[in-house]
Amino acid sequence: MAPKNIDRSKIDLSFLSGPRSRWREFKTLLHIAQQFFYGFRKLHFVGPCVTFFGSARFKEDHPFYEETRSLARRVGRVGFTIMTGGGPGVMEAANRGARDVGATSVGCNIVLPHEQYANPYLDVDLTFDHFFVRKVLLLKYSVCFVVMPGGAGTVDELFETVTLIQTGKVKGFPIILYSRKYWAPMLEQLEQMIGAGTIGEKELSFVHVCDNKEEATAVLQENLVDMWKERGGKGEVPNWWFLEEPIKGHTFRDRKAGTMKA
Repeated sequence: MAPKNIDRSKIDLSFLSGPRSRWREFKTLLHIAQQFFYGFRKLHFVGPCVTFFGSARFKEDHPFYEETRSLARRVGRVGFTIMTGGGPGVMEAANRGARDVGATSVGCNIVLPHEQYANPYLDVDLTFDHFFVRKVLLLKYSVCFVVMPGGAGTVDELFETVTLIQTGKVKGFPIILYSRKYWAPMLEQLEQMIGAGTIGEKELSFVHVCDNKEEATAVLQENLVDMWKERGGKGEVPNWWFLEEPIKGHTFRDRKAGTMKA
C-alpha cells in the first residue's frame, strides 16, 4: 500500500537527544497527548483484540507467514479483532487472515525514516510517531498476545508485555510463543534467570510455547473462553469455539446485539 501523506522529513529525531528548549518540549508533550487521544478514540469500539507480534521481514512464501495467516483466521472466525503493528511480514499475514474471514483487522503503524508502510489488509489503520505510544495501544485493547518469530522489535514487545504482566500492571493475559526451535535460546536464558532467582517460575505461567497452529488453538481456546466470560459474555459458552460451526464476519458487539447465532 502506498504511504498516506507521511512526511518522513519531519520525524523528530532529537526527542531523545537530551534537554531542548522548554517551548519545544512543551510542544512535544502536546503532540504525544494528541497521539494518545487519537488512538483511544479510534480504538475504543474495536472490541477485544488478539495482538500478533512478529518479524516485518518474512515474505508471503515463508512458512511463518502462512502459519500466522491461518492462526489469525481461527481467531477472527469467532469474533475477536486481530491487531498488529500494521506493517509487512507477520503483521500483514495476521491482518490478511482476519480479512479472509471478515474479522475486524487493526494496524498500529509507526513512522520510521525508511520503509514500514501500512499493509493493505487493514480496516482500522493508525500511524504513530513514537514507539511507546504505539506499544501502549497494542497492549491496551488486547486480551491475548501471539508472538511469532521476529527480531529486536518483536523481542522488545514481548519483554515489555511480560514485564507488565509479571509486575501486575496488567492482568495475566496469555502470551503464545510460536516455534519452540526459534525461541529456544531465549527460553534457555529464561531458565537461567529462574535458576538465579531473578524471575520466579510461577511469574511466567502465562507464557505458552507452541509449535503449530493446533497447539496454539488449544491454548487460545482454553484461555479466551475464560476471557469471554469475564468480559461480559452471557449464557452458555459458545460451542462454535474455533473449530465448531465458525461464525464469519462478526464481532462481540454483534453477539451482544443478538445478531450472532451460536
